[in-house]
Amino acid sequence: MKSVKLISLALAMLFCVVSIAQEKTITGIVSDKAGPLPGANVVVKGTTRSTQTDFDGKYSITAKVGEKLVFSFTGYGDKTVVIGNSNTINVILNSDSVQLSEVVVLGYNKSETKFKSLASTTVTSNQLSIKPNNAVIQSLQGKVAGLNVTHSSGQSGSSKIVIRGNKSVDDKDSEMLVVQDSIKSGFYNENDEDYGMLIENVFESPKTAPLSTFSIDVDNASYTNIRRFINSGQKVPKDAVRVEEMVNFFKYQYPQPKDNHPFSINTEYTDCPWNPNTKLVRIGLQGKIIPTDNLPASNLVFLIDVSGSMSAMNKLPLVKESLKVLINQLRDEDRISIVVYAGAAGLVLPSTLGSQKQTIIDALDKLQSGGSTAGGAGIQLAYKTATENFIKGGNNRVILATDGDFNVGASSDSDMQTLIEDKRKSGVFLTCLGYGMGNYKDSKMEILADKGNGNYAYIDNIQEANRFLGKEFKGSMFAIAKDVKIQIEFNPSHVASYRLIGYENRKLNPEDFQNDAIDAGELGSGHTVTALYEIIPVGVKSKFYNEPTDLKYTKTQPSKTKFNDELATVKFRYKKPDGDKSIEMVRIIENKSEEMAKASGDLKFSSAVAWFGLKLRDSKFVTNKSKSDIKKLAKEGLAYDDQGYRAEFIRLMDAIN
Repeated sequence: MKSVKLISLALAMLFCVVSIAQEKTITGIVSDKAGPLPGANVVVKGTTRSTQTDFDGKYSITAKVGEKLVFSFTGYGDKTVVIGNSNTINVILNSDSVQLSEVVVLGYNKSETKFKSLASTTVTSNQLSIKPNNAVIQSLQGKVAGLNVTHSSGQSGSSKIVIRGNKSVDDKDSEMLVVQDSIKSGFYNENDEDYGMLIENVFESPKTAPLSTFSIDVDNASYTNIRRFINSGQKVPKDAVRVEEMVNFFKYQYPQPKDNHPFSINTEYTDCPWNPNTKLVRIGLQGKIIPTDNLPASNLVFLIDVSGSMSAMNKLPLVKESLKVLINQLRDEDRISIVVYAGAAGLVLPSTLGSQKQTIIDALDKLQSGGSTAGGAGIQLAYKTATENFIKGGNNRVILATDGDFNVGASSDSDMQTLIEDKRKSGVFLTCLGYGMGNYKDSKMEILADKGNGNYAYIDNIQEANRFLGKEFKGSMFAIAKDVKIQIEFNPSHVASYRLIGYENRKLNPEDFQNDAIDAGELGSGHTVTALYEIIPVGVKSKFYNEPTDLKYTKTQPSKTKFNDELATVKFRYKKPDGDKSIEMVRIIENKSEEMAKASGDLKFSSAVAWFGLKLRDSKFVTNKSKSDIKKLAKEGLAYDDQGYRAEFIRLMDAIN
């Protein structure tokens, strides 16, 4: 009997040892009280094995019985679970009182480095207990919430750690190791986000500057980026505010064109809401809506940044989900290719028919981030791929998805501009999709879209992806006119001075209007474009403009002419999507002003959006900056808000002082 017990005990111990040594796949869901947590970290404690949860909070990781899983997410307390016989482990994380905006791991440093952060965690050298090879990685794993550390073998037996697959650091390095992790909380370091400096348009006299010329702008990235800042409780950087992109985020009820031109032209003249005694002119374009069945076949190339900076959940994982929205819009005859770039560029999916949606989605799902950012090489390969599969008379377009952080090869703004200007000659259009925060390079994204016959959107969440790539797919992806320019001549008999609201980086020289070699904006199917001018009428004194009185060769007094009933003449030039010669249209704006109370709801709302943008920029040309007055005017324009975007705009105003 005693020997039987000993045998049973020995077998039990052997079974236990085998169980502990055997690896198995653990799956589960990480949640908080509100539901699943995407982007939560799951680490096998004391190892380099780690993963992150997907958009549904699900994870999968290989581990052994008896090992410990550490679940962490910025702003939540860590939870450690010992692996037993079950292959499913679901956990609920509890909110922590301290939310981290960045993580700083300190060792030694010979120089001073300053960080701007709201909170930080420090892991000291004692806590690291550094030993040869994997010790640095093992010491960091599970100690810092939201940190993803992976291992990369170095040369000569040395060990390196790779932070989000970007740059490597040797264990032997005596310099300070800094791990900055600002991707979870939504906070940003303003020094790491690049915005092109905008110099606000001033008032000009039609006598000394008779023509105002600019390219249309259908981009709306500035508005969604501003929305991200406000929703995160952050101050909006002044140069992140491009008023025309805020106004053009919203759609307006302009009539469809009734002639052979691809867009209708609409104007209104009313009181300016933010300055007494000045007027406001609105110019609106409405692109022709082309039925889906009549749209040309598409040759689309996804150009996806998979560098280390794209590892955050609001970057590459959101890119994948966003592009799936677009894939669902494809018809069987459309084609998709996928090019990726990190340290180098590569083709991961050759041109594939839209009927093979699952093949395209599978290729997307396999993408992982890591390495540096060879943006120039990626652009070269994407355009080469688009050209090789070019559809004559079709919709040929590169769709770039990135945080704009180009740092290898052609990386400066001037280099990127030269590159993209050369590529647009191929007849391939460009759509830029911006993602992320912290190191977001808005200036580069805008240059690419502006100079590459393109448009630009900032995708701050999956709802915005559904709007831009789903509901507005035709407007975003199918150009009906390119190089669209506007030139307006104000009548000096009625206009003492004028100022274009926004479009600071879209202005053109007067002679550029008739020059077909000069690039301008594109208009998509169903797109609307709105531009606003503030007018100081003749005879009105304003602190914003003083009429010169000592001119010798230019008349200073208005003269009565046969055009006395005209306020301005507006000219438009555009090319067909595959054309090289521009077509001109002309419209007259009558000198008939309505009170703002009688203006259309669309004019009231677009004026309120512009007014709010000028307030965010702290414009020196705005007398009244009352938020309550802006809200009141916006509420008068709440009609045609079936998607709720206008109501959301009013709620955004409530979130700032």
